[in-house]
Amino acid sequence: MTTRKTWFLRGVRDGIPIAIGYFAVAFALGIKATMAGLTAWQSALLSFLNVTSAGEAAGIALLGVGTTYVELAFTQLVINIRYLLMSCSLSQKLAPETGFLHRLLVGYGVTDEIFGISAAVEDKLSPYYSYGAISVAVPGWTLGTLLGAVMGNILPARAVGALGVALYAMFLAIILPPARKSRIIAGLVAVSMAASALLTYLCAKLSLTWFTEGFRIIALTILISAAAAILFPIKDEAERSCAEGEVAEHGQ
Repeated sequence: MTTRKTWFLRGVRDGIPIAIGYFAVAFALGIKATMAGLTAWQSALLSFLNVTSAGEAAGIALLGVGTTYVELAFTQLVINIRYLLMSCSLSQKLAPETGFLHRLLVGYGVTDEIFGISAAVEDKLSPYYSYGAISVAVPGWTLGTLLGAVMGNILPARAVGALGVALYAMFLAIILPPARKSRIIAGLVAVSMAASALLTYLCAKLSLTWFTEGFRIIALTILISAAAAILFPIKDEAERSCAEGEVAEHGQ
């Protein structure tokens, strides 16, 4: 039986690459925060409470131009609503007896990358795995923002821009292992990337400014995941046992 400590340490191990990527991206975010008028500590607190790159970047840009709180709140809702879908998905992976407080704490740390490694965990997910990943990823994100706000102006613009490449490499590290094991997953990844690129191009070409990145992610997630669930359903334990029993009977 896997203990809580084992789950936690496993989460820490898987979360270290995420923390490194977060640190690099958040460094650039810290620079933008100070340019918008936030102090270093305000920037760090913003990252600690939100943990969302796109949401924070949009929020900082809006704060810089003096937007209203209503506009700011609506923008964050649109950009970050995809985390609602991710949280619903992870809630199904948690054991039914997982308490409400555990679910809230896991929900706090749901990001694209942590969702990716959590979804890749076989069978049921322990909240202590999420705690392990969060315990290194969130400090990496927060510390990166703080140092970016304090020291960012010292570095040349090219060096700051290059730091953001680490996050894309981390995404590849998350999706490639399961894609190599399953042709279906590999195909779905390819379809998702192509659909995302096409939709982004069409939105720019047709000037669909209302169809933001957050909405595009939600739409593609629902459509592609629904199609995959219909075309390639995953059998549960009872169905697999029944199928294996039928095969054994026909074999006799």
